Amino acid sequence: MDARLTAEQEQIRRTLREVLDSRCGPAGVRAAADHPAGHDPRLWSALADGLGLPGLALPEVYGGVGCSVTELALACEETGRALAPSPLLATCALAAPLILALGTEAQRARLLPPLAAGTLTAALAVAGPALATALGLTGRNSGYSAGGGRAGGVQARRADGGWRLYGQAGQVLDGHSAGLLLVAAHTGGYARSRTLLFLVPAGSAGLTRTRQTALDATRPQGRVQLRDVPAELLGSEETDVLPALAATGDTLAAVLAAEAVGAAGRVLERTVEHVLRRTQFGRPIGSFQAVKHRLADVYVAVQAARSTAYHAAWAAGRGPGAGGLALAQCLEALRHAAAEAVQLHGGIGFTWEHDAHLYFKRAAADELLFGPPHRLRDRAAEREGLFTRGEGAGAYTDGGVTV
Repeated sequence: MDARLTAEQEQIRRTLREVLDSRCGPAGVRAAADHPAGHDPRLWSALADGLGLPGLALPEVYGGVGCSVTELALACEETGRALAPSPLLATCALAAPLILALGTEAQRARLLPPLAAGTLTAALAVAGPALATALGLTGRNSGYSAGGGRAGGVQARRADGGWRLYGQAGQVLDGHSAGLLLVAAHTGGYARSRTLLFLVPAGSAGLTRTRQTALDATRPQGRVQLRDVPAELLGSEETDVLPALAATGDTLAAVLAAEAVGAAGRVLERTVEHVLRRTQFGRPIGSFQAVKHRLADVYVAVQAARSTAYHAAWAAGRGPGAGGLALAQCLEALRHAAAEAVQLHGGIGFTWEHDAHLYFKRAAADELLFGPPHRLRDRAAEREGLFTRGEGAGAYTDGGVTV
């Protein structure tokens, strides 16, 4: 692995940072979060038209830029740094990869170009608080089911030569505003039950969407209710969606890790700026040894997390990577940096008017939605066969006996 960024990657970071610094400051973030769409549509259009951001990791044949996961992760590091509310994560890191992996050629040709152009946004609707399970982040998703019937969730049935969906999915990222929904639904009854993905355009008859109050206002979520909604099957009935969901989950984890480390780096910068300005006993509080030590610990954690995130992004396009482990470390670094920011800003750090709480809520909300660090690590250990017998099992010595 070459840890150096290419000139093109540096240009992506620099250009995106300039745009976000000029158009997505603290006031802009709050205004975007309060917008009915949950983001600023004008900023999204500018990022799409000027930078081609939505199509960054999509193939050129479908109107994308043709870059790798690394470039998408670098872009998300910058949006995370600004805490910019945008459809980037839901559309480009969740929905678009699934359409690319599972869709028919006709579906790809119809849907991916508008997604790459930013004129269409999309969201993955998974029933219940099970997104991390469906994506294989906190455990194997081989036993995942989209629910249906008395178990809740979303049920799919055949009708009039097509498919109809009935059920509900909560905590859907951008679910209230996306132009296209990818809905995970249970089908096949009980004898041959399985989960398939279905395409549901916004405005479909029987579809009701409501924005939910979320812990992190910069990460908008919606509740999706389906009452006999006509839907189009993504791919074919023979499609096995679970491996594709797991692969998407690993890539998503790498992208989320970069986003988290961007936010952690920025909140650390703002805390350093504050302690160098704030004086106590006639000197900046940043000159006190105790404050220096605390910020040094945060700096080391953020730098280590950044290295881990970059490695995960590099590895994501080369088979099963280290996305889950990277996400665990980066979420911990963000929570650590945000907590120290709240403490070292003193009284103002606890107020609604200051931005420190936004970074802390981002860390807490991501842990709730995508899995706490200890479960992400447990899944990584399970995948590598650590502490279990069999192929790939790790070995350790206990009292001279190898286990």
